[in-house]
Amino acid sequence: MAAGIDDIAIYIPRLYIDAADFAKARGLDPVKLQKGLGVSQMAIVDANQDPAILAANACLKIMQKNKLSPEDIGRLYVSTESSFDESKAMNSFVIGMLEQVYGQGAFEHCGGVETKFACVSGSYALYDNTNWIRAGEAEGKHALVVVSDIAKYDMGSSGEMTQGAGAMVMLLNDKPRLLAFDPRVTSTSIKDEYDFYRPFGKETPIVHGQYSNMLYMIQVRKALEAYKKKVISSKLINIEPGETILDHMDYINMHLPYSNMGKKALAYLVRHEWRQLPRWKKILQEIGIEEPIPKDPRGTIESVLGDEEFMAKDHEFTKLFTKTPEYQEVYESKLASSLIASSMIGNLYTASLYLGFRSSLEFEYQKGIKLEGKRVGFGSYGSGSSAMVFSGVIQPEYEEIVKNMNLEAEIGDRRKLTWEEYEELHENKLSPEDSMLHSKKEFILVDVNKETESKGERRYIYNE
Repeated sequence: MAAGIDDIAIYIPRLYIDAADFAKARGLDPVKLQKGLGVSQMAIVDANQDPAILAANACLKIMQKNKLSPEDIGRLYVSTESSFDESKAMNSFVIGMLEQVYGQGAFEHCGGVETKFACVSGSYALYDNTNWIRAGEAEGKHALVVVSDIAKYDMGSSGEMTQGAGAMVMLLNDKPRLLAFDPRVTSTSIKDEYDFYRPFGKETPIVHGQYSNMLYMIQVRKALEAYKKKVISSKLINIEPGETILDHMDYINMHLPYSNMGKKALAYLVRHEWRQLPRWKKILQEIGIEEPIPKDPRGTIESVLGDEEFMAKDHEFTKLFTKTPEYQEVYESKLASSLIASSMIGNLYTASLYLGFRSSLEFEYQKGIKLEGKRVGFGSYGSGSSAMVFSGVIQPEYEEIVKNMNLEAEIGDRRKLTWEEYEELHENKLSPEDSMLHSKKEFILVDVNKETESKGERRYIYNE
């Protein structure tokens, strides 16, 4: 049975901080910030918004767009690492909000949980619900998988320049118009790590940036190796001598904590895949230097990062490699379009990979490229740490969905924050009634109870 993504909807907060303003306030070079990270704007939540609000508004958009009733939905999962309750799942908040529009008890039949594994949890939720459909358990109903997050870092920290916020929802069913997932090839890699984590009671994460970036690339590479074995054994793809699995992916979507991390991750994977192929000799001739090797090639990530001579040489080699025509062709044809939305919105944690997919569809379609039958590869990563690699094929009916994609129109009119306004929002100095925007036809947070017996209870309304 086919299963996959029938439609996608996004909800992005309309407040943002401009990268140039951020750079000025932090004494940074705005050109280096935009060039080095690929960040132009970072979406920021208003005082009357939280991750459940973002998720519910995305769900409402996709249901209204597809004229769905609650009876059409069999499952609703929310994946997030911005959870504000250690027991009550975020999907229950979302259902409560949706029932303000569709009627009390309208979703009581709808199963689902909140999933957490940093940024990879949305991919696990997709996999779970895809298999629910394949098993025949859906009985004609759809699943909603929502990825919703607020990427927030300590003021003045290195991560502060990679913030963002938003939600995406994917409508899954057994007759997907957009993308059908390849069966029996999804692969994972997992281990216990402390590269990025957020202890109980802390609003912002503890980040070991370089370590996390390298771990991300290594884990995705391991998952890709497992994926390759599965596609060969299942005969999904026939890899000829001299080819790599990446040659058989028309598009590659990577997890994007910031857009340029996608470039780094792709370069790492391509180097790993091409190294054993005849084409590598020509690449080395073009670059003009040998690929550097760390002093302890089988050492730990810490030992590699501590090898300053290797790190400097590897940085230079990567720069030269990414300028070769061969790599540029891969980058431009398979990845570049997926980075556009990220530069406009920032880091969405669980939603970053899928915002990239959404971005790729819109901007490749605008080029006039026929997308039917194209295979899309996904490299998903979540700190702590796990990676997942999977793929799917764009379906004949894709144009019904993609022709109406317009990222700027879907976000709506945006308001640029002053630095003072940004600081007030970041430091939680405003209550919900002090919100800066007063949007209609969407859910908003009204109150968070502070009384001992009901502490933490949240009240939401649909703002007519």
